[in-house]
Amino acid sequence: MIVGLIVNPVAGLGGAVALKGSDGPDIQARALALGAVPRAAERAAAALRALRARRPDVLVRTVAGPMGEDSARAAGVPYRLEHRPGATPASTGAADTRAAVAALGEVDLLLFAGGDGTARDVLDAGPRPPVLGVPAGVKVYSGCFAVSPAAAGATAAGFDGRTVDAEVVDLDEEGHRAGLVGARLYGTLRVPAARERLSGRKTGSSAAPPGSADSIARAVVAGMRPGTAYALGPGATTLAVGRALGLALTPLGVDVVRDGALLAPDVTEQRLHAIAMSQVTHGVLSVIGGQGFVIGRGNQQFSPRVLASLAGVVVLATQQKLAALGGRPLLVDSGDPRADAAFDGHVRVVTGHRESVLYRISSASEELS
Repeated sequence: MIVGLIVNPVAGLGGAVALKGSDGPDIQARALALGAVPRAAERAAAALRALRARRPDVLVRTVAGPMGEDSARAAGVPYRLEHRPGATPASTGAADTRAAVAALGEVDLLLFAGGDGTARDVLDAGPRPPVLGVPAGVKVYSGCFAVSPAAAGATAAGFDGRTVDAEVVDLDEEGHRAGLVGARLYGTLRVPAARERLSGRKTGSSAAPPGSADSIARAVVAGMRPGTAYALGPGATTLAVGRALGLALTPLGVDVVRDGALLAPDVTEQRLHAIAMSQVTHGVLSVIGGQGFVIGRGNQQFSPRVLASLAGVVVLATQQKLAALGGRPLLVDSGDPRADAAFDGHVRVVTGHRESVLYRISSASEELS
């Protein structure tokens, strides 16, 4: 089996440091200055390990250095270099991804590690083989990604040639940081026909009856305890919690409130960890529509060490959003399989004022461990 691999080494840099994305050299430099740690190569290596465990005969065709070679070496898989990017690792951009797609040519399946921006670059290059995304970006709203690195490797190993079209969507990150949310459809890519291991495209909450988010918000506020901190993750439902408190929260950021007041706005992972270590703190997280993710998509501030420090997690979703999942579980993909596994089981989801349901939640790699 011959698999292509392209890694965007700067994908996901902006997540934990509250930059809402990683597009552009200025944002990437700022993220590194704030202490961001690249994770895309590590997640690509995890996908390759899962692949080789099931297909020992695999050969990886890839790109030199951090755009693929480093991940292949870390995973211990046989590989062959097909391309050397002209850019340095710190300045790798869209043109390098497009050139890598062209250089890899015909393979059985092309894996790429990144986020929605990387998916757009792959789409623009017009890949000949089917592709599959290894989730490594901040948002990962497109439908061409596996639910986790392990799922990407397992899907690649079981690929039998059957494909489906998956949508590539992306946000304008400048507008995203300003709170202007709206994904644009850019096209489709052919991906393996493995619905249970694909994340699917993020969908909005337009089907929810008017007032649903406000009803959930009232329930959350009513349950808040004096002297306890609450870290409100991104999402329209958590913004409604802010409105119920009379607070203007950071769109798409993580804000910490206590006793009805804003304790810390738009926190980074480091700041959130410090708060959680110094006082009783609960996480308040909404579900991503259509995908079911609670942790690991757009809220990387909730890192494994932060999750271990929290006193608890409150999950919010409308009944319509849960019904749209069709029985599929809520998902956790923090980057640490052990941290993710701690959530396996059922979680109480607040669906309205005095309304909640028990719903299944699992690690995005649960069935593949």
